[in-house]
Amino acid sequence: MPYNTESNYNAEDKIWSGPQCSNYFAPDISIGEIIFHEMRRHPKLIAQISDTENTVLTREELHLNSMHVASYMRSLGLVQTDIVGIIGRNTTHIFAVVYGCFFNGIAFHSLNTSYEQSTIEKLFDITKPRLIFCDGEDYEKVKSATEKLNAKIITMRNHQSGSISIEEVFATPVETDFQPARLEQGNDQTLAILCSSGTTGIPKAVTISNSRNILIACRSLTTDDVQYTHSTLDWLTCLATTVSSGVYSTKRIIADNPFDPARFLRVIKEYKVTWLMQAPSHMAMISNCPEFEQANLDSIRFYNFGGGRCSLEAQQLIRTRLQFDCMYFMYGFTEAGSIVSINYEFDKKPNSVGRLAVDYKLKILDEQGNTLGPNKVGEICVYSGQYWAGYYGNPEETRNVRDSEKWFHSGDLGYMDDDGFLYIMDRKKDMLKYQNIMYYPHEIEEVISQMPGVAEVCVFGIWNPLVGDKAAAAVVKKIGSKIQAQDVVDFVKGHCSAIYKHLHGGAIIVDDLKRSPNGKTNQQLMKAYFLEVTDKNN
Repeated sequence: MPYNTESNYNAEDKIWSGPQCSNYFAPDISIGEIIFHEMRRHPKLIAQISDTENTVLTREELHLNSMHVASYMRSLGLVQTDIVGIIGRNTTHIFAVVYGCFFNGIAFHSLNTSYEQSTIEKLFDITKPRLIFCDGEDYEKVKSATEKLNAKIITMRNHQSGSISIEEVFATPVETDFQPARLEQGNDQTLAILCSSGTTGIPKAVTISNSRNILIACRSLTTDDVQYTHSTLDWLTCLATTVSSGVYSTKRIIADNPFDPARFLRVIKEYKVTWLMQAPSHMAMISNCPEFEQANLDSIRFYNFGGGRCSLEAQQLIRTRLQFDCMYFMYGFTEAGSIVSINYEFDKKPNSVGRLAVDYKLKILDEQGNTLGPNKVGEICVYSGQYWAGYYGNPEETRNVRDSEKWFHSGDLGYMDDDGFLYIMDRKKDMLKYQNIMYYPHEIEEVISQMPGVAEVCVFGIWNPLVGDKAAAAVVKKIGSKIQAQDVVDFVKGHCSAIYKHLHGGAIIVDDLKRSPNGKTNQQLMKAYFLEVTDKNN
C-alpha cells in the first residue's frame, strides 16, 4: 500500500476526513519551478518515448525544448494573465508546450480534438487564448473557430500554410540564465484549464491550481518507473501524468493513436510499464480482445483506474495477468483537481472507490441538505481545503458546484460504509422512476454484466407518460458470443426480482457504446441511438 489511507469519522457532524499529508517540496514554489529543477537533476535519463512517432527524448532535450517554447512566449510579451490554447493529441512535442507554460506561470486551456468547430469556438471564446497549439490536421477547423480572436496558431506536425511550425518556435533563442517565473499569485494561481465531461451541453472550462494535490496518486513514483496513460491533455489523468513525470523524473510512454487494446498490451510488455492510469471503458476492451489471453502485464506495479464503472469480471480478469496486487479503483472529478479517494483493498471491498485521499473531507447530503451517516445514499460533497478559481468566466455555475463554505457538490450519489469506504451509485441526474419507484441504471447494469457473453452495457430510461422511465439497455457482446437482445431482457427478468428494474424498454446489441471524448460511456448519446434503431424497426 503506497501510503496510509485510514479515514476518521466525526459522528456528531457526520463528516469523514482523510489523513493529513506533509509536503516534500517547499510550499512557496510552483509546479513549474519544481519540474524545471528536477529535470536538470537527471539530464541523461529518458523522459519520453512516443510509440506512434518513434521518437525518444532525454530529460535534457525535453527541458531545452520547453525553454525554447517559454522563450517564444516571452518574446511575444505574454504575461501570467494570458492563456495558451491546446487542442492536440499526445504527440512528441506537445509536452514541451505544457512545461513551457509551467515555466512561465501561464495557464493553458486544453480541448479535445474531437470537438466540433462550434464547441471549440465557444470554449476558446471564454478564455481567449493568444496562442493556440494544434495538429496540422485540425488547423483549418481551429482557424475557422478562432478567427475572431486574432490568435497565433502553431502546428505540432503536418504543418499547413499560414500556421507557425513548432520547429520555428524551437528556433527561439534561450537566454543563458533562463529561470522559471515566480507566480504572481502564489500557488493559488491557475496551472491549467481543462474541460468538464460535457455529456449535456457545452463543456465548462475548469481551472486547476498549482496545488500539490495533483500529485496525490503519484507520490510513490521513482526514476525507475515507466508511466503510461492514453488520455489527452484535456483530462485530469493526462495532466496528472504529465506533472508527475516531470516532478519524479520517470520515463513516460506516449501515443497519439485512437485506443487499440492489442497495441496497448504490446506497449505495456515492450516498454515494461510500471504505472498506469486507465479509463474503465478501455479495461473492458482489453479484457474482451483476443490478444488478452497471451497478455504479459508483469511489469505493472500501479494499475490505477477511475472515471466510470468497470465490471467486476473485467477487473478480475485483468488481475489474473498482474504479478502484483496493484489494481486501484479511484474516484475524483476535475473540479477537485485530483483523486478524492482510492481503494487499496480490492479483495476486502470490491467495487468500492476506497477511503479518502490525504487532506480531503467528505459528507453525504440528502435532498433536503441534511448530512447522512454511514450506509445512507445521498449526494457526495467534498472539501479539499485548496483554493479553486472556479469555472473560468462562469461565476454562476461556480457557485452551483461549490457552496459558500467551499464544499464541492459533486452531483454523484453514493455512501460511506462503516469502515469509511466510499461507494458510488450513480449521477444524481440519472435517477429514474418507474411507476413512482426510484431506481438507478447501474443497478441493472450490474445484473446484465453477470450474463455470460456480455462485455459492456449501458442502461438508460425511455420515458413513457403512463409508467415513467422504462429501463432499456445497449449491450456489447464478448468475442464469439451469440447472445441476442431478447436474451438480455430475459436474463434481467430471471435474475432481478424487482419488476420495476426489468427492461420494459427493451435491449439492443451494438458493436460499441457511444462515448464522450474521454472514453466514458455517454448515456444520452446511447439513448438517442437506441431510439433511432428501435424507431426504424417498428
